[in-house]
Amino acid sequence: MALLTFLRALFISCLALHTSALATGAKPGQLIKPYKRAPLQDIVTWDEHSLFVYGERVLFYSGEFHPYRLPVPGLFLDVFQKIKALGYSGVSFYVDWALLEGKPGDFSAEGVFALEPFFEAASQAGIYLLARPGPYINAESSGGGYPGWLQRNPGILRTPDPNYLNATNNYVQSISEIIAKAQITNGGPVILLQPENEYSQAVSGITFPDPDYFGYVEDQYRNAGIVVPFISNDAFPRGYFAPGQPAAVDIYGHDGYPLGFDCANPYTWPDNALPTYYLNLHEQQSPSTPYAIVEFQGGSFDPWGGLGFNQCSILLNSEFERVFYKNDFSFGVTIFNIYMTYGGTNWGNLGHPGGYTSYDYGSVISEDRTVTREKYSEAKLEANFLRASPAYLTAVAQNNTNANGSYSNTDAIAVTALLGNESATNFFVVRHAAYNSLDSTDYQLTVPTSQGNITIPQLQGSLTLNGRDSKIHVTDYDLGGTNLLYSSAEIFTWKNYSNKTVLVVYGGPDEQHELAIQNGGEATIVEGTGVTTAELNNSTVLNWHVSSQRSVVQLGNLYVYIVDRYSAYDYWVLDLPSSTTGNFTSGNASATQSLIVRAGYLLRTAQLSGSSLSLTGDLNATSPLEIISGVPRITELSFNGQALEFDQGDYDVVTSSLEYISPTFTIPDLTKLTWHYLDSLPEIQPDYDDSLWTVADHTTSNNTARNLTTPTSLYSSDYTYNTGTLIYRGHFVATGSESSILLYTQGGSAFGTSAWLNGTYLGSYPGIDAASNANTTYSLNVTQGASYVITVVVDNMGLDENFNAGSSQMKNPRGILDFNLAGRNKSAITWKLTGNLGGEDYQDRTRGPLNEGGTYAERQGYHLPGAPIESTAFTDSSGPTAGISAAGVGFWGVEFELDLPEGYDIPLYFNFGNGTNTTVADYRVQLFVNGYQFGKYVHNIGPQDSFPVPEGIFNYHGINYVAVTLWALEPEGAKVESLQLVNGLVVQSGYGSVELSPATGWTERAGAY
Repeated sequence: MALLTFLRALFISCLALHTSALATGAKPGQLIKPYKRAPLQDIVTWDEHSLFVYGERVLFYSGEFHPYRLPVPGLFLDVFQKIKALGYSGVSFYVDWALLEGKPGDFSAEGVFALEPFFEAASQAGIYLLARPGPYINAESSGGGYPGWLQRNPGILRTPDPNYLNATNNYVQSISEIIAKAQITNGGPVILLQPENEYSQAVSGITFPDPDYFGYVEDQYRNAGIVVPFISNDAFPRGYFAPGQPAAVDIYGHDGYPLGFDCANPYTWPDNALPTYYLNLHEQQSPSTPYAIVEFQGGSFDPWGGLGFNQCSILLNSEFERVFYKNDFSFGVTIFNIYMTYGGTNWGNLGHPGGYTSYDYGSVISEDRTVTREKYSEAKLEANFLRASPAYLTAVAQNNTNANGSYSNTDAIAVTALLGNESATNFFVVRHAAYNSLDSTDYQLTVPTSQGNITIPQLQGSLTLNGRDSKIHVTDYDLGGTNLLYSSAEIFTWKNYSNKTVLVVYGGPDEQHELAIQNGGEATIVEGTGVTTAELNNSTVLNWHVSSQRSVVQLGNLYVYIVDRYSAYDYWVLDLPSSTTGNFTSGNASATQSLIVRAGYLLRTAQLSGSSLSLTGDLNATSPLEIISGVPRITELSFNGQALEFDQGDYDVVTSSLEYISPTFTIPDLTKLTWHYLDSLPEIQPDYDDSLWTVADHTTSNNTARNLTTPTSLYSSDYTYNTGTLIYRGHFVATGSESSILLYTQGGSAFGTSAWLNGTYLGSYPGIDAASNANTTYSLNVTQGASYVITVVVDNMGLDENFNAGSSQMKNPRGILDFNLAGRNKSAITWKLTGNLGGEDYQDRTRGPLNEGGTYAERQGYHLPGAPIESTAFTDSSGPTAGISAAGVGFWGVEFELDLPEGYDIPLYFNFGNGTNTTVADYRVQLFVNGYQFGKYVHNIGPQDSFPVPEGIFNYHGINYVAVTLWALEPEGAKVESLQLVNGLVVQSGYGSVELSPATGWTERAGAY
């Protein structure tokens, strides 16, 4: 990084005069705006059109990726390379405060929580970063990223209440110091920072929007060394804190989730859901800054009891991308972040109660990091087009009020134009007037060009827009000195290299398309058939019907590759590293040396050394390799370090083949292993010793969400228990009149609870997806003068988010909220409670403050590798499928070896059986892999029954330890229907070896009870 920093400094000095000219003597549209304070740096600047990095315009086309949802730093680069391969230039990331400061004042960002490996991987891949450290993040994370100890802070959240602000100071200072070191000014990848998050509405009685509060958060970051521009993400385009207002950010941005989160109806696009008003609001709210959509819908969350993320990936599929993303492009957005691009996993209890373990989100990269969804390929087409179109960065979006019928011959088509500014290139975004139409509509387009208005197509046929589709047509599009007068076919990319220009265009199935090259000369069809050519008004016109057969047409030094959309999915653009910008994409696309390659599943990197070209990538099948642009005469070609035989034709086109070799390996059969079993709920026995448990003796609570209705607080966070399973033991001496007890418990959506009296099972509330609390009444049969213990187990599903400023929603307490012992005062019961051992003084510093809960085995650390499962405390078992015969909690542990082949990425999943019986057993399972909780399975609610676990958590070349807890909520107990370890898509990968995440093992815990 030091060498790259030096080279960048040299590059900046070369650009100094240019930057100065932009700042002082250029046209007003090019002025680089200063910060509202004194300028803090001059590397990242902006005007009303776009960002500048090192004096060059940059399209910040970004995907959301949260490092805390992939606790394998060794895989960060894998995800970054898959995002880079899309043609994206950036990544936005949240930081989860709750994982870094589990106890007030105890900030720790080490191991899997360290951000330095994330920054290093971003730099290596060439990805700019937008940092979003909150302190509030929402993000479907427990508490919205707030640590549980805020539940007992009396401060009003997200307001200037000193109690709240003081609680944030240590975190913001600490995380800022880490991020500041990774700013581009220090040679790192961070170019933007977002203070706060979706600060867009408040509860009644709260000053809103409050510049005192928002300005305090901004000052926290600035005072801690953050010098890159601030950007906002208004949850809705309301213009809060846009430039010109008190406490304004540098660049105003907003979010957009136009199709919502209705994955249950994946084929329904409601009328009027397409936001056609964004441009008008931007011009009203923040005309001096680039148009920024800081979160735009890339998928959807899915709740407990939902239908699964495959449904979400259908709702937010490639058709959604074509219609909705191109609609955003019609407004001239140049800071564009798609939430999510890789979702990851809510491992270790980090998720909020509205979602389950998977955070796949239906995004372009699946939770298991595969890229098989069509939406990945569609996203690649769109991003590469904008990346290859520098004129887009300054084009002026036109008002679309009269879009229906404009530029076309039918009102069924809506066209929005972006007209050239500092260039002659125009862009025309075409969609159906009824955006959700399923019709196929024929149309003609009449557009302005440098040669006058032209109606397209000129030669034959008509253009066609199929249902739920959108296109971008261009006029006077510069191909490095060659003028593409117009094209109805969409452009994937183009490159000019060694006196040869290659243009790749595509169309949908069975469409008619046409393009014209001004002064193109004679057209020669060098591959394929079906292209009609003609000379019209000093332009060469090509007209064709889209088919799966490729055509290549030569016009002098220009080669036009004509493919259908599905064939275009196989094309990739790989930048060669630059001596000045490294792997970061230069703002000057025409000056970037890149390869255009047709290949298979994934291409990652390209490196040219003399006449030797090295490529890396992944395969899921044998694939042809064809490099159609950007490569000189070479003598050596390799893929993933293996030499390839190749041909290089007269026009430097390189052809070869990439062979997929299917590996041989075995996955352990979990049913044939010897598991080791332990009762993990001994607390239900009346003679259990709870002398070391926490006494629930707080007569007051600072919790602002709910007033106490019990003699002493039973809120778990009042006693530092903020995560996982909670257990209560209530002691009383019976008078004989206690006929029942009512328990009011709360654990969040889909929670469950069970109760016992002196070891006798009373009953359970098994939970439903829609309920976060429950009143349950249990009958009692007691004897006067006898001592009794009531044991209550409550499943904490995570803490609620706090979307509205001033709300106390995240403080909704967990555990027992209230109770009533029939015939007795509440003071008759003395309560004790436990959660994870030590509470906020959590034992496992490797896996963080949320990973383990309060069951007996977890408190002992038996879920960690090296646990004494061979000791006499355990008994041999066939595993969780053997189950337990009564209500309670069982624990199983097992070791096995994996020996998977090197050079392959083989996703592994734990699959739980969930039959179609009309009676569904009520039980809950936790799954631990080498100590990391990677699955929370609720059999009676669902939907998730398949749990991917990445390499790095799994040791693919050694011993692994798997532990399972089974909580049966029925009197006859429960057993896991089936449990299998299976593999997914086997990918032959050039990524390389994956470093194991730290897996600190078991040691006997002092004070464990």
